[in-house]
Amino acid sequence: MAIGLLSFQTTIAQPATLKGTGVHSGQPVTMSFLPAEAGTGIVFHRQHADGRVTELKAVSSQVGNTDLSTVLGFSPDRWVATVEHVMAAIYSLGIDNLIVEVDGPETPVMDGSSAVYIDAIEQAGIVNLDVKRRYIRVLKTVRIESGASWGEFRPFDGTRFEVEIDFDCPLIGRQGWKGNLTPETFKTELSRARTFGFMRDVERLWAAGLALGSSLENSVVISDDDKVVNVEGLRYPDEFARHKTLDAVGDLALAGAPFIGCYRSYRGGHKVNSMALKALLSDTTAYEVVEAPGARSAQARAREFVAVNEPGFAPWSA
Repeated sequence: MAIGLLSFQTTIAQPATLKGTGVHSGQPVTMSFLPAEAGTGIVFHRQHADGRVTELKAVSSQVGNTDLSTVLGFSPDRWVATVEHVMAAIYSLGIDNLIVEVDGPETPVMDGSSAVYIDAIEQAGIVNLDVKRRYIRVLKTVRIESGASWGEFRPFDGTRFEVEIDFDCPLIGRQGWKGNLTPETFKTELSRARTFGFMRDVERLWAAGLALGSSLENSVVISDDDKVVNVEGLRYPDEFARHKTLDAVGDLALAGAPFIGCYRSYRGGHKVNSMALKALLSDTTAYEVVEAPGARSAQARAREFVAVNEPGFAPWSA
């Protein structure tokens, strides 16, 4: 099935601001989305108390730590952490150009999903710009392995995710999500899936200065007897696999351009997603840069996109 993809770059029509808490710092965070010109990409501006601003492009070359979240930057005094849920919303709605202002070291976790970010962007409005959008089209399979985990890109006529997880926990076990990524699919099937964790890990994380802002309002918590602690239960029967897919969407958004292909993973996470993306982008025989052909249109079929001679095209490099 040929899938319609955006032909021209986009941004938002007006600014939007969110206030919340950093899931690891536990500190209040204000984050604003600002419109940006074509060719800007997604850029984070970390605003410091002394008035300084650290600029970080949301691209794979800027990815630092991937242990518990995806971090842009390489030192705590300059990085922006936990960008994956925000990036998943931006990517799934087809936003190419955006300034994201954050007044702390991480984005606000909100309810632990991407739903609030989706709402904020849609309320701000999305506008088309008069510059063609370029895609990274996967030409051959690229696979990485890390222990029992793996991630791979495969050619596909659209953008697709197939994510499978396998936990030694009877509540989760082995489950997965497969689907073609569209704005509607992401909103209805993935955006509300929350981050999750185990009660047995809480004290260890707190001792390390992590998860200080985690709560039942922003995380699905699994008890020592393998039950969901949250009174409202799960939003989806397979919410765990759906959230891991949401994470993968956000992590792969750091290619700096949307991709045409299928991403598959087993027992993946931020580290595997980042490794797979870097493996793809480092092999220039594994992809080509394409754009929509001919006359102006809102969308074009993925199979209709044509290769462009752009040897210097590398938006994933800051």
